[in-house]
Amino acid sequence: MVQYDFLDASFGALADPTRRGILERLGSGPATVSELAERFEMTLTGIKKHIRLLEDAGMIVTEKRGRVRYCRLGDNVFDREVAWLQGYRRMVEARMDRLGEFLERTEPDT
Repeated sequence: MVQYDFLDASFGALADPTRRGILERLGSGPATVSELAERFEMTLTGIKKHIRLLEDAGMIVTEKRGRVRYCRLGDNVFDREVAWLQGYRRMVEARMDRLGEFLERTEPDT
């Protein structure tokens, strides 16, 4: 059986509006944990939980420089998820095509 654990982590991370907001913010460049906490009006502890989930899903990367932790988007964010969605879409479209062909073959003559 094919494992899709990465999808569970990815879609779980995307399920929260704050985490989606963090990704959107990091789309315009790196930010410190403190900057993200301030922007989303959260405590450092609260924002770190969101950051950890995004990092575990491979969506962001953090780096500590001195006493400051910086966050940025990960490399190839969503490549695996997009590939899975495209494959799933192809499968559904193929099934719909077969259904359409079946319906055409079985349609009564009028």
